[in-house]
Amino acid sequence: MNFINLLQQLISIPSFSKEEDKTADAIEAFLQEKDVEVNRHLNNVWAQNKYYDAVKPTILLNSHHDTVKPNKGYTKDPFKASIDDGKLYGLGSNDAGGALVSLAAAFLHYYEKTLPYNLIFAATAEEEISGKNGIEALIPLLGKIDFAIVGEPTQMQLAIAEKGLMVLDCTAHGKSGHAAREEGENAIYKALPDIEWFRTYQFPKVSELLGPAKMSVTVIHAGTQHNIVPGACEFTVDVRVNECYSNQDILDIISKNVKCDVKARSLRLKPSFIPEEHPIVKAGKELGLKVYGSPTTSDRALMPWQSLKAGPGDSARSHMADEYIYIKEIEEGIDLYINMLNKLLTT
Repeated sequence: MNFINLLQQLISIPSFSKEEDKTADAIEAFLQEKDVEVNRHLNNVWAQNKYYDAVKPTILLNSHHDTVKPNKGYTKDPFKASIDDGKLYGLGSNDAGGALVSLAAAFLHYYEKTLPYNLIFAATAEEEISGKNGIEALIPLLGKIDFAIVGEPTQMQLAIAEKGLMVLDCTAHGKSGHAAREEGENAIYKALPDIEWFRTYQFPKVSELLGPAKMSVTVIHAGTQHNIVPGACEFTVDVRVNECYSNQDILDIISKNVKCDVKARSLRLKPSFIPEEHPIVKAGKELGLKVYGSPTTSDRALMPWQSLKAGPGDSARSHMADEYIYIKEIEEGIDLYINMLNKLLTT
């Protein structure tokens, strides 16, 4: 089975987040057919190069095999994996099946070679929901990782920075009363100054790659009926954090400036950055690839080590109806991954 066939097989198997057991089976079987010793934890599948040596530095090659639910606009069968005019269609073809099989190909290219680095290939679950049973569950089992290449559709350009994400649940408190009388304290009015602060505040540290940290009030709930002054106003804030701040830094600044109660759902999805001077970035740049900052979140947000996001496909196609990836993009992705690693592994 070649790598296009593997991707077609994966597309044909529904693998929504938390339901990836069958694609995990397929990836495990594929690697075993190549005489690779395979490990599995939950729906995460990983393998080390044949001559793994714990004394050597280790590179993680990681992508995910879960998908979102199909967009309602699909005109094709999302699980058919058809090829038409050089395009491979199907759910997860672009995000991130193309990157997954390209990294698998690069791993197998080097699998039996004696290398100055170790390589670990990991096909992980629950990326689309940032779930705790994906890469986060695997981290304690992988040993020391020096850096990772995270396969996502970037047109094989080098996302050296990525925004983190915090979702805040905010509550402004008032006091209920009858709207016809001078009773109560309207929680909506109490919330308005804080909502305006979220709308207008500018964090002073601006990233050259990602721009400013950004806050957006996206959901609001208050009141039960027209004649009752609401005693509470709840609203949600989406916060995208650049690499100049930690999530905790941003939360501290917010807490000092607003009067409402603020609770972060999680601080897990951290911003990330790898310097342009890092050897893997230099290797990519020598091959003509460009660096940029990515506004979208991936599993690198959960990694405690440095990481580079790069892969075949285009982020604009992710989650779209009739998702596709060009066969040529996968072939080029395999070559570029191998050539990037070759610059490291031969120096």
